[in-house]
Amino acid sequence: MADVSYYTPEGYQRLKDELNHMKTVERPAISQQIAEARDKGDLSENAEYDAAKEAQGMLEAKIAKAEALFANARIIDESQIDTSKAFILSRVTVKHLGNGKEMSYTLVAENEANLAEKKISVESPIGKGLLGKALGEIADIQTPGGIVQFEVVKIERG
Repeated sequence: MADVSYYTPEGYQRLKDELNHMKTVERPAISQQIAEARDKGDLSENAEYDAAKEAQGMLEAKIAKAEALFANARIIDESQIDTSKAFILSRVTVKHLGNGKEMSYTLVAENEANLAEKKISVESPIGKGLLGKALGEIADIQTPGGIVQFEVVKIERG
């Protein structure tokens, strides 16, 4: 069984829309390219046909992956998030114990991670290190530069 992925309602809708677009727009477009290439005659030396068939294979693989994600996607009710510990969709404020700087991150599913929006994946080293931590706990995060310690100073709903 595949892993369950948790999404915000917006992230779930984005996943659904992307899957729908691949099936209803991209798939017919590639089928049309294959038909046009086939109409040009000899398929053994038809680069357009080969390219279209390869694109079709890659698209079908993307659709299969998206369908598997969608089948195992669950929407999280943000109002039910427990703020006693850091979980997915928690906004966690941490203090870097090395330099004293505070940073806030929202823990999200991998597909929704966006550093510019301060959304980090629960699969990332920082996300994994913060999961399950309570207020005042220290998270030891392995980074390329060594272990960094963060103290959890605040946990809120994302």
